[in-house]
Amino acid sequence: MNDAAIEVNGLSKSYKSQRAVDGLGFSVPRGSICGFLGRNGAGKTTTIKTILGMLRPDAGTVRVLGMDALDVDASVLVRLQTGFVSEIKEFYPYMNVGQIIDFTRPFYPTWDRELEREFIDRFSLSPKQKMSKLSKGMRTQLAILLAVARNTDLLIMDEPTDGLDPFLVEETLRLLVGHAARRGTTIFFSSHQLDEVEQIADRVIIIDHGKVKIDGSLDDLRSNYRRVRMVFQHGTPAEMAELVGAASSTTGRTVSVLARDNVEHLIDRARWHQATDIEVQPVGLKEIFLEVVKQ
Repeated sequence: MNDAAIEVNGLSKSYKSQRAVDGLGFSVPRGSICGFLGRNGAGKTTTIKTILGMLRPDAGTVRVLGMDALDVDASVLVRLQTGFVSEIKEFYPYMNVGQIIDFTRPFYPTWDRELEREFIDRFSLSPKQKMSKLSKGMRTQLAILLAVARNTDLLIMDEPTDGLDPFLVEETLRLLVGHAARRGTTIFFSSHQLDEVEQIADRVIIIDHGKVKIDGSLDDLRSNYRRVRMVFQHGTPAEMAELVGAASSTTGRTVSVLARDNVEHLIDRARWHQATDIEVQPVGLKEIFLEVVKQ
């Protein structure tokens, strides 16, 4: 069996003269929890819709759970075998929670009543609650319940904690991680909440202007990136300015750079140029993300 739940190669899509996705390529291993990150307009929603067969690209290939997601017939199977939480979490306003669940259940042959009951209890959703009376956070919880109860091998979620208070965010993330661990489910999710991504993801894909900027394990990113601050007595030497390039910021005699893979080389050259102080610090996902999209 192919060990990738999602494979995207050479994906491109334009809207009139605007290129939303530009030669995008990445792979999401089965069983992983992958954060899909980017600024507004970076191409995340276009990519997700293409993966689900809801949008046809101008070029490229997409395989989901071993199936060609761009094939009309196969895309139906992809959607049947994928739990999806949309960024827009709207339901029929005249129904109640129980009616929405009863309406959704027959469409998915793998639906799990046990999961349904578990998430109803954990989210404290009452089947008699009218949709028009649900808060934004409660609609988010219901959307997650409907996706998880399908009992599929793949969950794709767009802003899965939208509208949740901090306590419910923690509870929801814990439930999703526990579900993935018990059932081997692959989770591919887009979020602007970088601290939440860092909390549960083991892989991260960052895109900007429709192109992949980073694709790798979160542990590797944490290991490879460091914030290096160097202080020089008489300003930044020309060689150091060239080495750190656009990734640096300078304040007086201090140069700060987010370095990847070349930390030791930077330190060696800074010492050769008689830096009066050198400080190396670990960085988090937020700092890496901001640096990547800034460049």
